[in-house]
Amino acid sequence: MKKALTIAGSDSGGGAGIQADLKSFSANGVFGMSVITAVTAQNTVEVRSVQNIDTSMIRDQIEAVFDDIQVDAVKIGMLSTAEIVNTVAETLAKYKPKHIVLDPVMISKSGHHLLQEDAVEALKSRLVPLATVITPNIPEAEVLVGTVLQSKQDLYKACMTIHSLGAKSVLLKGGHLAGNPNDLFYDGETFTWLRTERIVTKNTHGTGCTLSAAIAAGLAKGLSYIESIESAKEYITNAIRESFSIGNGHGPVHHFYQFQNKEGESL
Repeated sequence: MKKALTIAGSDSGGGAGIQADLKSFSANGVFGMSVITAVTAQNTVEVRSVQNIDTSMIRDQIEAVFDDIQVDAVKIGMLSTAEIVNTVAETLAKYKPKHIVLDPVMISKSGHHLLQEDAVEALKSRLVPLATVITPNIPEAEVLVGTVLQSKQDLYKACMTIHSLGAKSVLLKGGHLAGNPNDLFYDGETFTWLRTERIVTKNTHGTGCTLSAAIAAGLAKGLSYIESIESAKEYITNAIRESFSIGNGHGPVHHFYQFQNKEGESL
């Protein structure tokens, strides 16, 4: 079995972060491992508090996995501080994994800032150049390129700008745009639109984490960049379509929708 490692924060509500990544890995047929960068106290409504993990412990977690287990792909999520960004970048540079999917998590679904301002430049200079695929949404891309994205031409330019930072490819997610949530993929030469219809639901907690983890799973299994992204896009679309309500806020997507029968009951 192929193996994927997530480096991200823990979500006590179970819908995003490490928890979502591990579910996404399992649903997409790879063995999941984890490095926890922060512990968050959150639910479907809010992020109450965040406690970052000491950088020495983050480094130890990464090294413990790589020193013993073959890692076929890495997914990176919430990193919080410049010190954590630098620690992750330095340690991954040591082991040189073949595939790194970077989800530049900046703001939670409830609006809590998860990446400190001084960490943005570190992420751009240290981690983006290591990325096989970087998966910003529109607000994250605006921070990375330093301008507001409004037109279709703006999206093309943003992809090229982010690619110029060193990432091998860019998936610019369109969920924050009006209309259908079409994503734009750029591999340095060709632009590809991944189109789908918008699913009207409030239960979208963890969509970015789940998608990027699914892309990492595809790369771990030997799929090409575009094959991994197309497969992950289909997976997250179905997971959103089958999402369900828990709590009083944004419920989770259904990571294991394919393991239920037509009546919606678990198999």
